[in-house]
Amino acid sequence: MLLKTTRTICPVCGKVIPAEIVEEDGKVYLERTCPEDGHFHDIYWSDAALYRRFDEFESVGAGLENPHREAPPDGCPSYCGVCTNHRSGTLLANIDLTNRCNLNCDFCFVNAQACGYVYEPSFEQVVEMLTLLRNEKPVPTPAVQFSGGEPTLREDLIDIIRKAKELGFKQVQIATNGVKIAKSPEYAAALRDAGLNTVYLHFDGVTEETDPQIVRHRKAVEVMDSVHMGVVLVPTIIRGRNDHEVGDIIKFAVEHISVIRGVNFQPVAFTGAASDDDVRNARITIPELLERIESQTEGAIRKDDFYPVPCVVPVSDLVEAYTGKPQIRFTAHQHCGAATYVFVNEKGLVPINRMVDVDKFFAAVKKMAENLRKGGQINKYRTLLEGVNSLRTSVKKGEEVEGSPKIWKVLAGALLFQNYDALREFHWNSLFIGTMHFMDRHNYDLSRVQRCCIHYATPDGKVIPFCTYNSGPVYRDQVWRKHSRPLRKGD
Repeated sequence: MLLKTTRTICPVCGKVIPAEIVEEDGKVYLERTCPEDGHFHDIYWSDAALYRRFDEFESVGAGLENPHREAPPDGCPSYCGVCTNHRSGTLLANIDLTNRCNLNCDFCFVNAQACGYVYEPSFEQVVEMLTLLRNEKPVPTPAVQFSGGEPTLREDLIDIIRKAKELGFKQVQIATNGVKIAKSPEYAAALRDAGLNTVYLHFDGVTEETDPQIVRHRKAVEVMDSVHMGVVLVPTIIRGRNDHEVGDIIKFAVEHISVIRGVNFQPVAFTGAASDDDVRNARITIPELLERIESQTEGAIRKDDFYPVPCVVPVSDLVEAYTGKPQIRFTAHQHCGAATYVFVNEKGLVPINRMVDVDKFFAAVKKMAENLRKGGQINKYRTLLEGVNSLRTSVKKGEEVEGSPKIWKVLAGALLFQNYDALREFHWNSLFIGTMHFMDRHNYDLSRVQRCCIHYATPDGKVIPFCTYNSGPVYRDQVWRKHSRPLRKGD
């Protein structure tokens, strides 16, 4: 059964070709035929029912008011910059600080030794990229993540973090293997004092078989706890390799809830020279990952506890209607990722769904925004207060939520009074569990690319969607080679 049409790239030659998203036997596939290389049939989502449920939350954004490049309607993905075809602003920007690394993981494709050269933009180039992101309209990029390679190999990382905060980034992160942090609490404290908000820690499992660096990773978590630095665990999930430990990874996070703020699972993307057998045997989809979470947490966290990224767009609508100011908008494609919040109390794990009827809550928020736009500005406080009272009907009651925060009061405080201290309390008493499945040449969907909210900034003055940067035309290789230097002794 045909569900949608889109465009994709041939996984062999890279040519842009038409594609169909079809349902077969309860699963969703990407079908396309290249005139030169033939027909291809690849898994897109492994659960058609969940695919449809997530489709209900589709929200297409308006793009940037000041896109960086003009592009013809059929120019994707060759005109990235961000171009006039793109429908979302930058929510999280990545900046590769280096391709050097102090490890040699077998599935990593970005280290300097493998590339044969060193990519390392200057401090001035990094500042130019940061400035470009903060100049986006109508809303400047709110968050930046410094990545690589291993960003802690940069001697000026602390200066870069400090500069990012000076430029107005509310959330500054690094993606790291934790090796340097594990060795030095003083270094971790210096990162914190410079303005670093969160450490995205590579963390593929709880045993040496799934994570050969587990000893270092445990030590890094311990160090960051000691300096009060928030951590998000980032496991790359590969079928048959570590997908049997997703529940144990969540359990580890719960055991270290004082420092770990979330787990962001990333199903493996085949951006290198993977064979068809590799893809067939190691691919894991978002629905399959959620099924493993449910079974390995014995149902404490269920598949239906998860929602797609754009589910929160009504909150942006409400705040924008109330304040009259443009807000960040989570208009990523509904099939890019999934997430939930889980509270940890003496009775165990309590997903937010047990406390709030999420669908009813978002419906109430949407209604509040509509009322404000229709004339509630005359007495917007009263309009909002009436809406907040209606939110109470979405809050569930029962023994299993005893000891959890007064969730509706937290949400009401944030909506009515912009009391973000209350939201901070909510976050620090909960665990974010999410997944983002980045695309590769086997499941590349241009409709997803045009809605991407996670972008890379480059020294060329361009801002490129994540999945296009790493697959498709492979902008990463082009950018890195253009701004590289030869390997030197010690690199």
